[in-house]
Amino acid sequence: MNQRLDKLISEGLGISRRDAKKLISKGRVHINGEICRDPRRKTRPQDVTVDGKALQHEEFVYIMLNKPAGVVSASRDKNDITVVDLVKDDFPRRELFPAGRLDKTSTGLVLITDDGKFAHDILSPKKHVPKTYFVTVDKPVDEFVVKEFEKGVTLADGSVMKSAQIYPIGDGLSARIVLHQGVYHQIKRMLGVYGIGVNSLHRSAIGGLELPQNLMPGEYMKLDSRQLLKIVNHHLTKN
Repeated sequence: MNQRLDKLISEGLGISRRDAKKLISKGRVHINGEICRDPRRKTRPQDVTVDGKALQHEEFVYIMLNKPAGVVSASRDKNDITVVDLVKDDFPRRELFPAGRLDKTSTGLVLITDDGKFAHDILSPKKHVPKTYFVTVDKPVDEFVVKEFEKGVTLADGSVMKSAQIYPIGDGLSARIVLHQGVYHQIKRMLGVYGIGVNSLHRSAIGGLELPQNLMPGEYMKLDSRQLLKIVNHHLTKN
């Protein structure tokens, strides 16, 4: 789609419209190899070069963050550091937000984007994109709890959760959990029904996209189309 030249450069380079116009006026911008000094000229991003380099314009960005404990899943917060605060310096002028939440004390995979449709798709109850967690608990998870999770846990307020999978590890004081919906404090509330308290919670995967072991807490990486398909193809195309 054709857009104004100054807008393309502003978004592609992460600079202000004013600075984009300065680049244009100085003759540093070419369209199909020819200098263009008209910021209002409409063109395609693939036809533009700045100082001889192709303009890399992306309509949306998709970021995988390994959220540390103590950081809140929000775009902005008056009192706490947010997941967007951790990535925003590398993505100026982007209206980023987390696609889903993790509690402040929880850690692990958080997706950050500016693509509202993508976020809606992976969060929609109709899509049932599975999310995988590792927890440590204060009482062992036994076979009774495993079967109850598979049937669907009824919470203290009467809400019935969808079938979920819980796999005890070792002595049962840690476990892998796979959820197919997103409810506030869901894992803590489900385990609480059986008198089990959660000591730590870490999200390791969304759909088929796994958090790399070498991505340290607080670190993040941009996702490419191949990685995004690990979420989409894992479940969305089945609905």
